[in-house]
Amino acid sequence: FVFILFLEKIMTDVKGKWALVTGANRGIGYRIAKFMASKGCNLILHSRSLEHTAAVLAEVKAMGVEAYDIAAELSDLSQVQKMIEEIDAHGKPVDILFNDAAVQIAYRTDYWKTPAEDYEKSFVINTIAPMMLCYHFIPKMIERGWGRVINTTSGIRNEPEQAGYSASKAALDKVTSDLAGKLDGTDVCINLTDPGWCRTDLGGPNAPNDPDSVIPGIVVGAFIDDKKSGRNLGAQSFTGLSLEEAVKKAADFPQLFR
Repeated sequence: FVFILFLEKIMTDVKGKWALVTGANRGIGYRIAKFMASKGCNLILHSRSLEHTAAVLAEVKAMGVEAYDIAAELSDLSQVQKMIEEIDAHGKPVDILFNDAAVQIAYRTDYWKTPAEDYEKSFVINTIAPMMLCYHFIPKMIERGWGRVINTTSGIRNEPEQAGYSASKAALDKVTSDLAGKLDGTDVCINLTDPGWCRTDLGGPNAPNDPDSVIPGIVVGAFIDDKKSGRNLGAQSFTGLSLEEAVKKAADFPQLFR
């Protein structure tokens, strides 16, 4: 009985809310979209092409939620701005933002020859584009008094072969943590999540983790309701748990900016 009351205090109901999922057509983003639909959350599904999201759009609509898809190449910030304007024009609030889309440019075995372009493209897609979405949608969440942002990070360390990717994710960690310090204690929460090394198009076939292992950890930041921001809710820490168990465990994760 006490456990049930505890969950009622820290677990939010997303039924009827709207979530924007970037990179929703495959891999981790696809799993986020399907899980959120299973909880009654309406969806805005992003990918580079509407052809890519056609299948998942049909799947989530068949689950009984409202949804639409939207296309933008995140390496082109003019397309990111156009996407934002199109979302606003739909008139549906973005209550939950999953910044999941990312790119790993190359694995540079001879990392001393890493070109500047690796950093340029990585930072635009993995850092700048998601933050443009944060800067636009978070103030609207604040006005409404509720919102959740989950930025997907990476646990890559000591691999200069992937410097552009890991540096762009480290930058995303920093700006997320800085915003968390401003939002902490409000009902607009921003947190990080690390899916771990998974067998996706980005992670490759040799990764140790099945992409299904990210559920429920990859989405737990949307459900925890204790007004705390700035945690890295590593998805592999929650593998095999129910959503209720994951929410309870997430409450104990430390805040990065403390």
